[in-house]
Order: sequence, then structure tokens, then C-alpha cells
Amino acid sequence: MGLVATDFGIQEVLDALGVKEINPGTSTGSECFSNGELIPSYSPVDGKLIGKVVSTSQEDYERVMKTAEEAFEHWRTIPAPQRGEVVRQFGEKLRELKEPLGKLVSYEMGKSLQEGLGEVQEMIDICDFAVGLSRQLHGLTMHSERPGHRMYEQYHPLGVVGIISAFNFPVAVWSWNTALAWICGDVCVWKPSEKAPLCGIACQNIAATVFKSNGLPEGISSLINGDYRVGEMMTTDKRIPLVSATGSIRMGKIVAQKVAARLGKSLLELGGNNAIIVTPDADIKMTVIGAVFGAVGTAGQRCTSTRRLIIHESIYDQVKNAVKDAYSQIRIGNPLDENNHMGPLIDKDAVDMYEKALESVVDQGGSLLVEGGTLSGEGYESGCYVKPAIAEADNSFQIVQDETFAPILYLLKYEGEVENAIAIQNGVVQGLSSAIMTNNLREAERFLSAAGSDCGIANVNIGTSGAEIGGAFGGEKETGGGRESGSDAWKIYMRRQTNTINYTTDLPLAQGIKFDL
Repeated sequence: MGLVATDFGIQEVLDALGVKEINPGTSTGSECFSNGELIPSYSPVDGKLIGKVVSTSQEDYERVMKTAEEAFEHWRTIPAPQRGEVVRQFGEKLRELKEPLGKLVSYEMGKSLQEGLGEVQEMIDICDFAVGLSRQLHGLTMHSERPGHRMYEQYHPLGVVGIISAFNFPVAVWSWNTALAWICGDVCVWKPSEKAPLCGIACQNIAATVFKSNGLPEGISSLINGDYRVGEMMTTDKRIPLVSATGSIRMGKIVAQKVAARLGKSLLELGGNNAIIVTPDADIKMTVIGAVFGAVGTAGQRCTSTRRLIIHESIYDQVKNAVKDAYSQIRIGNPLDENNHMGPLIDKDAVDMYEKALESVVDQGGSLLVEGGTLSGEGYESGCYVKPAIAEADNSFQIVQDETFAPILYLLKYEGEVENAIAIQNGVVQGLSSAIMTNNLREAERFLSAAGSDCGIANVNIGTSGAEIGGAFGGEKETGGGRESGSDAWKIYMRRQTNTINYTTDLPLAQGIKFDL
């Protein structure tokens, strides 16, 4: 891998994170050499080459898996609170390196510096959560129907957990999975997005430092690099009981089928087509802030980005004009400049998708309220900068039904009661995040009821974008049904075992069955 000096102090960032001449396809701290293809990482900020990594070959992969399996034999025997102590140290190391890692996230992925730093903060928060959880991996006790018997259930580690993450959150989603998997006694093999491989290397270096300082074996955290072919090594591998995959619905369906074919478990976090319902009782100022950040944050490249704004007809023009006015104030440019609200899309393929989506809106009968378009000239040399767009459309349009990973917001109008808005919101195949803006308690409770939002996340008077670590994160329908991060999401990383203990000298059978010899 060759690294190049760039503006914005990125070389210093890479040095601080230990991102140097590395041959990925390695387990923690090991020096493995590969003849795999080179994967270049270009920054969408300025179009410059940051570095190249070597993709993982089948031989590399087998070496990683062997190391991971050996590490699991040891790691699972360490008491969970002690595993939590290691995760605590990992969180402390992230605190020390928050600024450089956040800056690398911003530069390699293109999100604003504040969002990059926020992503690292999510990593720190999940470590804190996991440390407490390491003393709370509770099972249950139950009364047996047989005298002199005790029943309980407990949880044990699964083994090797495979993690496939997406470019838009190149470090946080990995940490959601790995922090919980580690305290559960699992080891992890991670394939980061080939669009942000250096963030993966930086995280692996940080983890390696912590594990090495604790005298722990290689393989508790492992990194592999490459495209979908490397991901297939994990999805078809019976040695990996759980594969956690974040990405598109198309990708998720492929992963689910391959993992299910070998009767493995998958944790899927897939597409979102998230809506905010705006009722006549909404606070318009709050609505505008939530909708605009939700639509343009990370340049619309969040699974929780706001795609649809469902507005009651009585306030439609008022909300439309307020959002349009807010869009005129959005500053687009280098995301490392904190004066800017929005950075670039991840690459030129994403720009092409954005442009085709805008054409489809018009072709399908919609109109562009804020036209959008690409930006060029000084500061936009990478060719990845676009303007956020607003379209007036109908929920039945195919382009509205699809998830476009770009800053395009669709305005939809509803009539009558809030039930009509909820029906529009639920009328898509995705079911990740949703929100309602209202000061009407009945409307809010209706939205949160069993007959309300069908999404995994339903918010009142906040937007669709962003989630706290304490709550389980995930969605329903074609979003995949997975849950990560908070609440009892830890259970997916463990296997449940029911135990019955007979402390008598007899052997009675359940259900009163007699079997005398």
C-alpha cells in the first residue's frame, strides 16, 4: 500500500493511526503477505488517492480463519467482566484517537467532520454500553414440573462472527457489532467496504494495540479486504455461525440466501425509505430542522436519511416554502471545513445514480421544486459534489418506492386524518425509520400503536436520522429485521442453552410418562 501526502493534514492523521505499508488479509498484529488485487482508496473530498490496500486471497482468508478459531478457544474461557475490561480499554484508546479517526472517516467517506467525529463517539458509546453489559448477560430460572429438579437457561458464545459493513458508516457499525460480540466471548472477522478500506485498517490497528497490551492472542479481531467475492467467503463458510451484513436490500437478499442455505444465522441492516409525517399540529421550526438534517446529512447517504416528507394539505404550502428556504442556506463543500453543511457523495457512480433519479422523478410525473444538479469548479474537482434536491411527487412513483442513496427529498401531500398519512408512510417495502411531527397526543400515540408505523424505529418530534446507543437499531420488512447496538441486541451474538438439573436419586420423566425397567 502506498500512501500519499494530501492537504488537510491527512498524512499526519494516517501516521497517528498507524496506517502505513500494510498487507491486509491479516489477523490482529500479524504480517501476512498477499498477491491479491490492489484496492485504491480515493477521497471524494478532492479526488486524490489516499492509498491502496491488497485484497484478501483465499489463502489469506484460510489463514485468518485458522487464527480466529484458535483465538476463540481462549477468548471464550475468559470471564465476561474481564472481556468487558478489554473493551473498556479499547474505548479509552478511541477517546485518545477520536480526532484523527474522525478526520479519516470524513476524508475517506466524505461526511462532514462533525459527523465523522460523531461516528467515533458512537464507537466510544457502544464500548461503554458493552462494558456494563458484560456483567449483565442474564439467563432465566424456571420451576420444573418434576420434584427435585431445577431448570435454567444460559447463554454461550457463538464462535466466529462475520461482519460486512457499508461505506456510509465505515467504523461505527463495525463497532456496534464487535463490541457486543467481544463481551459475549465471540471473535470477529470484518470485511469493511472496499470504498473506505483505510478506516478499517485504522480500527484494526487500534484493536491490535489493545489486545497485544493485554497479552491476548491474535484473531480476536481480524480484517479482510475486497469486494463481494471476499464477502462470499464468509457467507458460505460453515465456520461462521453468524454473519452481520449492512448494505442494500439486493445485497442483503443474497447474503440471507447463502447463509440460510447452510443453516447459519444472519443479522441484516438493509435499505430505508424513511418518512416524516407533518400534521396540522406540528411545530414547523422543529419540522424544518429535522427534515433538512435528515435529508442532507451525510449527503443523503444514511440508511435513516429522510426520503419522504408527508405533509397535511392544510399546511402543505407553509411547510414546503419553509423547507425550500432552508435549502437555499445549505453550504456545500469540503466536509473538513466545519462551515459547510454537506460534503460529497462517495464516488462518481453515486453521482450518476443521483442524476438518473432526478430524471426519473420528472419522467414519472413529478416536478422538481429545488432542482439539484452537480457542482464543478474550484473546490469541487473530485466530481462528487451535488446539490440537494426537493421533488413534489406521489408515493406510487417507482422512484419514490426505491431507496436512492442521495440528497433527494420527496414532498407528499395527505388529506384527512393521520391514519391516511400512516398508510402512505407504510406503503413502501422498507421499514427502518419513521417520525411524526405533532403536538397532538392522540396523533402521536396512534402513530406509535400496533396499527401505526410499521418501522423498527418510530420517533415523535425528532427526525428519522440518528440513533442512540441504548436502543436496539434496525428495521422490518425488506430492511431485514436485524437489531444491533442497544437493548437486548446482544442475544444474537450468543447461543441459548436450556439446562435441567436432577438432584434426586430418581429419574422421573416429563409429562408424567412412565418408563419402568
